[in-house]
Amino acid sequence: MDTAHGSAPDVMHAAIVTGPGQLSVETRPLPEPLSGQVRVKLEGCGVCASNLTPWAGPEWMTFPTEPGGLGHEGWGSVDAIGEDVTGLHIGDRVAILSYHAYATHDIADAAMVVPLPEELDGQPFPGEPLGCAMNVFRRSNIENGKTVAIIGIGFLGSLLTQLATAAGARVLAISRRPYAVEVAARMGAAETVLMDDHWRIIESVQKLTDGKFCDCVIEAVGKQWPLDLAGELTKERGRLIIAGYHQDGPRQVNMQLWNWRGLDVINAHERDPAVYMQGIRDAIEAVRRGTIDPRSLYTHVYPLERLDEALDATRDRPDGFLKALVQYS
Repeated sequence: MDTAHGSAPDVMHAAIVTGPGQLSVETRPLPEPLSGQVRVKLEGCGVCASNLTPWAGPEWMTFPTEPGGLGHEGWGSVDAIGEDVTGLHIGDRVAILSYHAYATHDIADAAMVVPLPEELDGQPFPGEPLGCAMNVFRRSNIENGKTVAIIGIGFLGSLLTQLATAAGARVLAISRRPYAVEVAARMGAAETVLMDDHWRIIESVQKLTDGKFCDCVIEAVGKQWPLDLAGELTKERGRLIIAGYHQDGPRQVNMQLWNWRGLDVINAHERDPAVYMQGIRDAIEAVRRGTIDPRSLYTHVYPLERLDEALDATRDRPDGFLKALVQYS
């Protein structure tokens, strides 16, 4: 195993969720990579909304979590390499797909590690959500001249607004927070609609589209009402993309409406790790080219010891909040 000469500590610091809404940061032995793995000294990790249900402590959740557990949006530099790893070197700055990234170090399979180009030096790069946006966009099949509604302007919705606008689509951005619709306008949305009243939104979009509704609607919230709204806003033979993370139980859909309009309904969540990694590679290229620029979307930054505050802010979404990062250096 190769390690960074003279610079690798023998311990790391890791966040452990000890109970509902409770956190401790502890010192643990530094893990060693096995064959086919690398260790990454993490610069930081994005905070994902999918963490919020475990953070709340549902009945199925087991505490304490593993050290660094729940964190999966990490980036940093390779500081140890196991046997049989090629194409990666000590010191390479990388984005990784790993699952214990609320810590100063994490282990990842080499196939789940992507080098970052020099142009991105100094920039945070939570690869998993950036790659998710690229994969959702690919599944959406958005074309020049099409009208696209995006329901929910958080981090994902903001990135999709940039991507759809760059593709030549007319974007209608719909969100409940005035701050979020302001962000959407900055990201290139042609029209913004405040998500306040179901029928008013439908009437507004109907007027904005001359009664035709939208070629594509992306639901990026993960709740029942936005899903209901998405169906109403999709035109006949249009495409409804489910990008929101629905994790709080079953959903009901208006199958009569979906069937009558002949909608194509796409669940844009990927589970194949290779597809995840291709999305991250695509995101690196999109950021390098300037097709997307996520830097202004990282609105709140916390040290590891304040991960609990980062999770609470992700849940409560105070004014001016869009995406939290936890940074370690």
